[in-house]
Amino acid sequence: MALAAPRHGKLSGLGRSALGWLAECWQTIHLGALILTLSLAPSSYTRSMRGALARQIYLSCAWTLPWFTVLSALTSIVLIRIVVVTSVSYGLSQYAVEMVVRVLVLELIPLTAALFVALRSAIPRDAEMAPQRSIGLLDVRGVPTREALTDEIAPRVLAAMFCVVMLAALSCVTALVLAYLSVYGFSRWGFAGYTHEVGQVFNPAVSVIFAVKIVLFSLAVALIPVASVVFDADGARTRSNFELRSLIRLFAVILLVEVASLVSNYS
Repeated sequence: MALAAPRHGKLSGLGRSALGWLAECWQTIHLGALILTLSLAPSSYTRSMRGALARQIYLSCAWTLPWFTVLSALTSIVLIRIVVVTSVSYGLSQYAVEMVVRVLVLELIPLTAALFVALRSAIPRDAEMAPQRSIGLLDVRGVPTREALTDEIAPRVLAAMFCVVMLAALSCVTALVLAYLSVYGFSRWGFAGYTHEVGQVFNPAVSVIFAVKIVLFSLAVALIPVASVVFDADGARTRSNFELRSLIRLFAVILLVEVASLVSNYS
């Protein structure tokens, strides 16, 4: 009997944790559905929402886009050079472009873009909404009010999604251009063969998986920090608590999406 009580307590704790996790997932999905419905309705784009959306896009991309583009280009040059030299040394130069596209463009750049936006922009700025919960961010049912959705939450979510997609797209194009220059130089004679090799990698199935992965990354980066602040806000919590909880949840979701993408591409 003495051993049964601690086991029962552990099981009860695990059950409460699982129920709490499911409730948090449902709240995040419900918030995403509200924002999706709001963003698809033309009547939602009032002057105040348009202004808030433009401001959030500027704040998300103004400093993030230049820094990430430069860092991505420098990192791409190093990785491309390593892959090309290694491939040539092992007599596998014909696979150099495919390896660069698969490793760098398909996997590393979208993942890095999502994490960069989350750490540099989304999580720190969304934590600023925590004090607003006590002054009308949520209604009596615990659901964000329409004013909060249109003026605060939806602009932040849409701006973060736009920023992730923009960074990933721009960095992928930059990496493809740098890969061509590293392999063929400033000559046009290799353009046909290069585009053929890239096209073989980006077949329809891989292209769909790649696009879905970027969209899911952008949704995770945009929604999870906002949901953590809106639904977990408490007067006793500090800003660092919000950021840590958001980061842990975000890493878990991004890891699941990345694993699912790898399984889908290489199974």
